[in-house]
Order: sequence, then structure tokens, then C-alpha cells
Amino acid sequence: MKRLLYFSLALILAGACKPASETETKHVIITGIDPSKKPGDDFFMYANSIWYDTVRIPAGQTGVGSYSFLNYPQRIRLRGILDSLSGSNSAAGSIEQKVGDFYASGMDTTAINKRGYEPIKPVLASIDAITNVSSLLKVATEEQKSGDASIIGFYVGPDDKHSTVNIAQFFQTGIGLPERDYYFKTDSSTLAIQKAYKEYLASLFELTGTDAATAKKNASITYDIEKQLATAHRTNIELRDVKANYNKISVAALSKKHLNLSWTTLLTDLGVKADSVNIGQPAYYDKLNAMLKSVSVNDWKIYLKANALTAYANFLSQPFTDASFQYTKVLTGQGVKKTRAEEMTQAVDRSIGHALAQLYVKKYFTAAAKKRMAVLVDNLKKAFEARVDRLEWMSDSTKAKAKEKLYAFTEKIGYPDKWRDYSNVEVKRDAYFENRLSANKNDYMYSLAKVGQPVDRTEWLNTPPTVTAYNNPPLNEIVFPAGILQSPYFDLLADDALNYGGIGMVIGHEITHSFDDQGAQYDKVGNVTNWWTKADYEKFKARTQQVIDQYNQFTVLDSVHVKGALTVGENTADIAGVAIAYDAFKLTEQGKDTTKLDGFTPDQRFFISIAKIWRVKTKDEYMRMYVNTNPHSPAMWRVNGPLMNFTPFYNAFNVQPGDKMYKPESERIVVW
Repeated sequence: MKRLLYFSLALILAGACKPASETETKHVIITGIDPSKKPGDDFFMYANSIWYDTVRIPAGQTGVGSYSFLNYPQRIRLRGILDSLSGSNSAAGSIEQKVGDFYASGMDTTAINKRGYEPIKPVLASIDAITNVSSLLKVATEEQKSGDASIIGFYVGPDDKHSTVNIAQFFQTGIGLPERDYYFKTDSSTLAIQKAYKEYLASLFELTGTDAATAKKNASITYDIEKQLATAHRTNIELRDVKANYNKISVAALSKKHLNLSWTTLLTDLGVKADSVNIGQPAYYDKLNAMLKSVSVNDWKIYLKANALTAYANFLSQPFTDASFQYTKVLTGQGVKKTRAEEMTQAVDRSIGHALAQLYVKKYFTAAAKKRMAVLVDNLKKAFEARVDRLEWMSDSTKAKAKEKLYAFTEKIGYPDKWRDYSNVEVKRDAYFENRLSANKNDYMYSLAKVGQPVDRTEWLNTPPTVTAYNNPPLNEIVFPAGILQSPYFDLLADDALNYGGIGMVIGHEITHSFDDQGAQYDKVGNVTNWWTKADYEKFKARTQQVIDQYNQFTVLDSVHVKGALTVGENTADIAGVAIAYDAFKLTEQGKDTTKLDGFTPDQRFFISIAKIWRVKTKDEYMRMYVNTNPHSPAMWRVNGPLMNFTPFYNAFNVQPGDKMYKPESERIVVW
């Protein structure tokens, strides 16, 4: 799961705590259930339709509800912190000064607009000075350090075969549309996106003084280069192949293979000292190497300018941000631009987010939440172990390995024990563009310093206020930032049924990612290695294929279906996450009881909670892009898909043959 006040803060589990007497336990009241709908026909709508049919998506947003959209109320909280600091005189170099001045610099639109495109002129001049392939690559690597990743996709991460050491890694890049298929589809919505993207590129060239005819020609040249590069891209489904993305090769061998790329010089210019690197998608670099010869240097210069302009457009004056938004409107359906304050809150979170996070957790995250989460995680692990023991399709030897991996997990809850250092980020109140680039350069150097070094297993990949959770297979860790530890996922005042159906399902989901189609290929220390018997792995693949086949049938919009092969990992984690959370819930006192609250049994409250945590409504344009690019199923199918495969749900709501969600027990998928 990688995962917001669009409506009142009566949010998702709308309701209040009942006044508590000495004999009455506080609990969150469930509201919004539509009794006119049968739970067994469409449980998502049974629990959410009253909200769904009345809520309006604000013009500045692409969706509303929980899930990743909960980051909207998070930004309101963060903005409150930033507003309080932006006018203060905090000590120079303090985190308060850096985040306050960074935010203030972005809010000063008068100064930003007055500068126009002046800040980017040195970048464009460096591109103009290119005379050959060698100088082209030099500029591309320099721009990489500032956040403009044009033709070289570079990051540093654990070596999949030696997970204790970081290695320089290269991945496919070079395109501006969301993914490669956007260049080749011919349906009306994709053609509209292609047109809007070309118009966006032309607008950016015009804003830097190019006449309209030349700007249109430059956009066409840029698009053609991107389309050529896209032919060598793997699809999002192909990118799920863990082993295919591991292609460790010596720099010497790579240099002989790609004469035009001059890898030894390129790595030196990037600052990388390494004898070997991983090339995630070799076909892309084969194609790039050939195109450095087949495409003229002048055309490459136009392409690099377009990349720089799109990379930095939102750091510049209003005409540039307006041009960026016009493209975004077509791509996602967003009606109007976000407020400047919201944009700048996101900018601070992205640029120096761990500094802002320190202030956030002091104000909003409690030790009690962390303590209760630890209990939940422990119970979910016990439940998963018990499920492994009961698996009929897995041998004892593989079960033993699975449990070893389970208990080798690292769990991170709330926020890190040590924080990122931003002392090298220079922040000035009157230099927004430079502040963004300084933060980008700091991120680059922070990553670069890891090459060849031991993996830091205390590092966090997300900022703690982010509403998300994740599993990181090379570190065999599950992470639950402070941002997700709030309603509807987690509430200290809620009964166990709601918390286990909420954050419990998320915990179970993240645990399962270590055992989904990708995670199952990593061992307990995070190396890609086979810990399965051959027979067990074949049975496992057969079950995940069932998941693919089932989700391929789910309709999203008109004739648009869920992409089962793209979403199989998340769907497997959803199916198992519900089951594990339910088993863990049954370890609690409420889970063993049948006493009703608000007219619902504990089991019914558990399942309603699952429906509430995925309560989302989005623009159709956004959903079309989401289905093409996101490995998660749309929210409705994150509810109905798992539940139609889970027998206790049938029992809780008396789901019968003839109900739309009904499946015979023999067809209900169980992976874990």
C-alpha cells in the first residue's frame, strides 16, 4: 500500500464517542450504512453509498475519501505548522528556520513571478553549449544531481543478491507520459493526453522566448525521441519480474557494450565509484546507446531543454505552473489548481520532509498509539504463523522457511529513531527555485554516499506524516508511518473490531507482501534466492494465477477492467490481509464475543471497518490513469474482491447463492 479533508472531518467512520459511564466503554459509532442495499451484492456500496452518492470532489482534487487521499487533511495539519513558522525568526540553521523559510519562499509568488524564467536560464545556456555526445552526457549527468533525470535513471539501493550492501542501480527513464503504452495506444482518451502533452511542451518553449511555430516543432522532436525510447521500455507488468530486473554487470563489460554512453566517464561525472552496477532494464540502455548516434545532437539539445523545463516548471512563475496544470487537467481530471499553500506544503514535505516530520510527530503522534500498534503487529504475526501452519498445499520444509522469514521482520512504527540531516540544504526566504534545487542536490549526495556502503536498516523511505504503509523486501521490513495511525485506520478510542478491520488489515497486507509474487522471491535477510521447494512454488504460482484471472474480470469504467497481472501482488496482499487481520481479531476478547454495538456484531463491525478504510471516490480521468499505472486495484475492488473470497464474511452477513458477490466455497481463493 502506498497511501485529505475533502469533506468534513466527520471522516469515514463518522461519529462520536458515546458519553462514558463507569460501566460503558467508549467506542466509535458506525454511521452511513445503506440498509436498502444487500451486503452480498456490493459490500463497498452497502457501507459507503450514502457518502459516495452525496460527496463532491473539490475542483482542486482528483478524488476524495481515505486511502492516499487522506494526505489532504494531513497537509492541513502540516500547513498549520508551516504557517506558524513562516513569519517567525527561528534560529539560523534550525529545522524551524529551514522549513519556515522554505515554505515562505514558495508562498512569495510576487517575487517568483517577477523572476519569470530567469532562474532556469543557466540550465538552458549549458544545454545550448553542447557540441557533441560527450558534452551532452556531461550536461545530463550534472542535471541529474539537481533532480532533472532526463536520459539516465539512477538510484542507490541494496544489491538484490547481497542485501547488506548498497549498489549503484540504473533503470529505464527518458519519457514524459506516465508509462510507455501512452505513446502507442490510439483510444480517444489517450490521444487527448498525447495532444495535451505536446501542447504543454510547446507552451514551455514559448514561455522561454521561442516563436510558436518553432515551439511546436520542438515539442514534436521531443515527443518523437521519447516515443523511440519508449519502444525499449518494459511495461509495468513486465517490471514486476524481480529476477529480470537484476542484471549486475562490471563497468568494464558495460563500457565495451555501450561505446557511445562511455560508462566509465559517465559514472565519474555522476560521482559513482564502483566496479560493477545493476542495469535494471538493459534494453533501454541498448536503445539509448544507439540513439546517441542516430539522433542529431541538435535534436538531443531540444529534448534536454524540454526535460529541464518540465522538471522545473512548477518551481517557476505562474505562466509555467499554469501550463503544467493545463496538462494535468487532461491527464487526471483535476478541475482547478491546488491552493498555493497546499502546493507549498507538499513541496516542503518532498524536499526537507524529515525536518517537518519532527515537528509533526511532536504535536500529533502519541506513545500510546505506538504501544497499541506494537500489540496489533504482534497479534497479526501470530495469526499469519498459524495460517502458514494450516496450509494444506505447502510442505513442512517450506513452512519452516516462511516462519523464519516472518520472525526476521523489522517493524517500524510512527517515526525513525534518528532523523535525516539537512544541514547541507541552503534555504533563503527569497530564493524558492534555488531552495528546491539545493534540496534536490542534497538528496542526490545523500543517496550517492551509500554506494558500496552497508545498508542502513534504520532508514525510512517515506516521511512519517505520509498516509501510507509499506513493505521493503530487501530489508525484510514493514513500516507504518505516524500518518496512517489515525481514523479510519486506527483510533485509540475505537473497539478492536474497527482497529483490526482498519489498521489490522493494513498490517496483514504489508506482512503478506513478503510472501506475494515478488516478495516471496526474497529470503529472510532480503536476498533474492529460492527458499521454496519446486513443487510448493508451482502450487503458489497457480494460486496467484487464480488471483490474476479473477481480478481481470472486475470492471472499473465502461469496458475498462482491473489489470490482474499488474495488481496481483497488492490483490494477494489484500486477500490475505483480511484473513490474517480477522484471525488476529479472534485473539481479542471482543473477537471471541458476539455482543452487538450500534446493532452490529463484532464480526460485522470488523468487515464494515474494512469497507470504510477504502472509501474513495475519484474523477474518471484519474481512474483511467490509475488503472494503467498503479499496482493497486481501485478502492471498491480492494473491498469486494477480498471479501467475496472469505467465508467468515459470508457468515457475518448471510451471503447466499444469487447474491452478486457470492462464490461457491470451492472457488474462493486462498493463497495464505
